[in-house]
Amino acid sequence: MEITAKMVKDLREKTGAGMMDCKSALAEAAGDFEKAVTVLRERGAAKAAKKEGRTTAEGVIASYIHPGDKLGVLLEVNCETDFVARTDQFKQFVHDLAMHIAASAPTCVDRDQVDQDMINKEREIYRQQALNEGKPEKIVDKIVDGRIEKYYAEVVLLEQPFVKDNDKTVGDFVKETVGSLGENIRVSRFARFRLGE
Repeated sequence: MEITAKMVKDLREKTGAGMMDCKSALAEAAGDFEKAVTVLRERGAAKAAKKEGRTTAEGVIASYIHPGDKLGVLLEVNCETDFVARTDQFKQFVHDLAMHIAASAPTCVDRDQVDQDMINKEREIYRQQALNEGKPEKIVDKIVDGRIEKYYAEVVLLEQPFVKDNDKTVGDFVKETVGSLGENIRVSRFARFRLGE
């Protein structure tokens, strides 16, 4: 199948990947748009994995104030070089993350930051709920594990479904951006403020 400029343009708009990457992904997927998206996401994840250990000493601290001035976010995102930190793509990425935090109210960046006492408490509540629902004892632990995973997806930023594209998590969005910018990126910390809280 012939890969047209419009196909490349459409794929580029959807994924944010470079033109040549889009063209080769479409060629690899024999013109299938959805397969090409998957190819690009896999490549982005592979590129991100290679860059994961590299130092992230540059970056930005960004703010986002939601219309109405009753909700705001401060966010620190690090990258490897000041050059990348000043690019429009990086700034847009950080802005999108701040908007996501405002909308989805995560409590921490990754699982390591979740309070273990809170997880143990949630685990006990879920266990009791499953027993109260009459679930057999032998499957209660699996039910509890599933509910804990769901809990992580609610409170952990990198595991939440991304508000601009629910087909991927915020972690996937970060990996794709690492792949397209060519630098390691780390979401360091954030604070979410709501008037009166």
